[in-house]
Amino acid sequence: MSTDKWSYEEGFISEGEIVSLFKATADITRGTFVRLTGDLEVQPATANSDPIGVALKDVSNGETVPVCLHGVCKVKTGGAITLGKAVKSDDSARAVELSDQQVDEGGSSTYPIYYARKAGIALQSATGENQWILVFVCK
Repeated sequence: MSTDKWSYEEGFISEGEIVSLFKATADITRGTFVRLTGDLEVQPATANSDPIGVALKDVSNGETVPVCLHGVCKVKTGGAITLGKAVKSDDSARAVELSDQQVDEGGSSTYPIYYARKAGIALQSATGENQWILVFVCK
């Protein structure tokens, strides 16, 4: 496991974050991605869901959770991540690399681009799962 390069307890680290409060509709772990489930309600994100931010503390179902919607915060990884790559959620709400979409701009075929899947940009690399890295949370 790699060294936590920002070992302070706070989940976010820079000025200007956008943090909002939501009701948890499931148990949520600090440092994992969350997705909307209703009006101002969230639960852990899953692979191929559209995460809105990162939970900043552990909460149980029904409790209020602060979520970083924009800014730099610590996120738990679900696998190896390359510095500077876009990240999305895995099935355990951890950060994994979001693959670039192959697009043929000159062709006539249609293609999906998953803009909503992107949760942010990795500011640090990870060599495997359950490591802490800094992510710029942005859509």
